[in-house]
Amino acid sequence: MDMTDNEIMDWLRQVEHPAKGDKNIVELGMVENVETDGNAVTVTLCFAKHRDPLAEYLIGSAKAAIIRNAPQGTVVEVRTVVKEAAPKKKPGLDLGTEQVEGIRHIIGIASGKGGVGKSTVAVNLAVALARLGYKVGLADADVYGPSVPKMTATEGLVPDAVLEDEKEIIMPLEKYGVKWMSIGYFAKPEQALIWRGPMACNALKQMILQVHWGELDFLLIDMPPGTGDIHISLVHDIPMEGAVIVSTPQDVALADVEKGVNMFRNESVKKPIFGLVENMAWFTPEEHPDEKYYIFGKGGAQKMADKYGIDVLGQIPIVQSIREGGDNGEPAALSSRPDGLAFVALAEKVAEKAAGRPV
Repeated sequence: MDMTDNEIMDWLRQVEHPAKGDKNIVELGMVENVETDGNAVTVTLCFAKHRDPLAEYLIGSAKAAIIRNAPQGTVVEVRTVVKEAAPKKKPGLDLGTEQVEGIRHIIGIASGKGGVGKSTVAVNLAVALARLGYKVGLADADVYGPSVPKMTATEGLVPDAVLEDEKEIIMPLEKYGVKWMSIGYFAKPEQALIWRGPMACNALKQMILQVHWGELDFLLIDMPPGTGDIHISLVHDIPMEGAVIVSTPQDVALADVEKGVNMFRNESVKKPIFGLVENMAWFTPEEHPDEKYYIFGKGGAQKMADKYGIDVLGQIPIVQSIREGGDNGEPAALSSRPDGLAFVALAEKVAEKAAGRPV
């Protein structure tokens, strides 16, 4: 009587693996091959790289199952092969860095704490760099408090998506000569993003690595305040060149700047700090542009910079027009007023720092 491969597979289903919840060797994918030649049957069983302690038992059981069911006189041989198990896929999105390979400088805009005007500085720095003739993009990585849509009057707009090599790629919005991307474009302004760390990290990577940035001189990343897992994920997964840290002159803000500096200089991070930006450095009444009132203290950023051997890249005053520009979606850096020129001067310093580093 001839034996079919299907019959032999059915017989092998009777062989259960005692250590695998009583699943049979066919169900477990251990039967690599079955060959018949007259009254001879050859079965090949596949084992993982590390030898199964029950291998001999399974080989004997497979041979016995066939002999028990096959015609008398059937010759059975059970061979074995060893295959290394495929490595487990790391959790998270499988995103490459193809979309950022055309970017010369990727710079994080960071702060040790919230409320220091980091996003205001980031948006205006991006616009100022564009005014200087650079190709610029900004990724709003502050997933819990995205502010780019409001500050650029692009609220309610939804970026398009296209297919490139069977991957969905997001097209950034363009305004004021800058390419913008924010999680705020995909959520309602009043919607709270209640995400745990891994979810926030994945969303953040999409806002950077799944975006068609094209050729850019600068991509600024408006980072969330603090020094948490999102920051670590950023510096490990994004080819970030360095960081600019924003603070106010207040002692409480400067204390958090120290934490930010130490995070970027930590052995597991090791990213250069381009320098500090002292925001809200002084208050200047619009009707008295030459007057300065140091309502949050004076010289704090310079002392911190001296302590850590880094530069103060710029001092941005408190001017009503900066606040109004942020609320109206018209960044102050678009103007030729003193506040706008302060951001242009900051942009020149950042560009100078970047030019001094190898691309």
